[in-house]
Amino acid sequence: MTSQQEAVQEFHPRVHAALGNPQIRNNFRKAMDGLMTKRSAAFEGMDLEALRDLGAAVRLRALSRLPELLEQLEANLQKQGIQVHWAETGDQACEIVRDICQARDAKKVIKGKSMVSEEMELNHYLEEAGIEALESDLGEYLVQLAEETPSHIIMPAIHKNTDEISELMHEKTGTHRSKDVDYLTASARQQLREKFMQADVGVSGVNFAVAETGTLCLVENEGNGRLTTTTPPCHIAVTGIEKVVEKLEDVTPLLALLTRSATGQHITTYFNMISSPRKAGEKDGPEEVHLVLVDSGRSKIYQDEELLDTLRCIRCGACMNHCPVYTRVGGHAYGTTYPGPIGKILMPHLLGLEKTQDLPSASTLCGACGEVCPVKIPIPKLLQRLRQEAVDGDSLRPSVVAGHGIKRRKLELLAWKGWALMHARPGLYRFSTRWMARLRGLMPGKLGGWTDYRTPPRLAGKTLQQRLQERQQQKTGGQS
Repeated sequence: MTSQQEAVQEFHPRVHAALGNPQIRNNFRKAMDGLMTKRSAAFEGMDLEALRDLGAAVRLRALSRLPELLEQLEANLQKQGIQVHWAETGDQACEIVRDICQARDAKKVIKGKSMVSEEMELNHYLEEAGIEALESDLGEYLVQLAEETPSHIIMPAIHKNTDEISELMHEKTGTHRSKDVDYLTASARQQLREKFMQADVGVSGVNFAVAETGTLCLVENEGNGRLTTTTPPCHIAVTGIEKVVEKLEDVTPLLALLTRSATGQHITTYFNMISSPRKAGEKDGPEEVHLVLVDSGRSKIYQDEELLDTLRCIRCGACMNHCPVYTRVGGHAYGTTYPGPIGKILMPHLLGLEKTQDLPSASTLCGACGEVCPVKIPIPKLLQRLRQEAVDGDSLRPSVVAGHGIKRRKLELLAWKGWALMHARPGLYRFSTRWMARLRGLMPGKLGGWTDYRTPPRLAGKTLQQRLQERQQQKTGGQS
């Protein structure tokens, strides 16, 4: 069992710990309020719904032709000198990256931000192989220094405030304690600058992979992505198979939605378009470029017409920023690579419902995530579907989700069979409801977790049928 699988099984203890930590709650509340305000301002004056419709259409069109577009992407990348590798699982992807590094006798890897590499737990894998992997994104760098995992897919260290970051950098790197954010940022960049020059291999993620042109697009703000993909002699890009889009023009609406939804920016500082290794006469760029396409359960999602919508995600994090549950418990409570609403619909596919059975239920179903999703993923609907998957032990429909029916309990199944039997026989129904009404005083005062903060409902003294009969008798008696 991986560390991620162990963590997600401790979901409830982690939630209670987060709720009891006022610093965590304050950090997230302040950060989420700021991000929601920035997003709203960034879309001001735009026809947001039309843009969301366009973004959703682009993603759906790409997914409808996913196998074909992946083959086209591979062919065009190979024409341009980029080597393409396919990985069915995260472990296979790690092995591919390790083999490329070992073939180059690489000892040091510098990484740009990549959620898929987090999903694969690539850093741990490379360290076990004797290869140092250093995160270059500022947030990821801080999380790595703290020996933690990201708490947000866009802002990995959002759970820490300035004082906590200052203390962490002082302890780990010797910088002075300071509340000056510019000083702390400059210190971190100075520490990382030398690492870029020493790295044998650079590893990055991919935001969009364009099948038509064989282009890998990478969105970032710090310049570390550009250094990671150009300074080391070898660049390895790692991405899920769903990131492919059909045409270069499809990137425009998705980029407009991504940056505004994620950080409230009209455009990020850097937008990298990678199409080949260094060519003859060029002075910079890697000698080799590799793309690792990771499946890791995505092809199973693709087989289900409803759950397929999960693959539309462009990893903006807007659903997290607006989620009342995520805001109160933070990202680490989930114990998964992808926390928040998107994690609750994606991680059951990647890890199975056996390991994630509590995640789909960790939602108020308020609908905020679906309302702000830039590509209109119906997250609440998918959460309901996964809840059904977790308890539906009798469905004749084959499921693509591992762990189907994991939360189905024998006592619950017996109760529902009794309910069905009672409602199928009018005499038994009348007999049962009369006795339930008479014995209502024996009803327990606690009915599971729902009644921890609510008064349990009480059965009426008379059934509806009894009341209707009495009313009819009264009318009949009055007329006579």
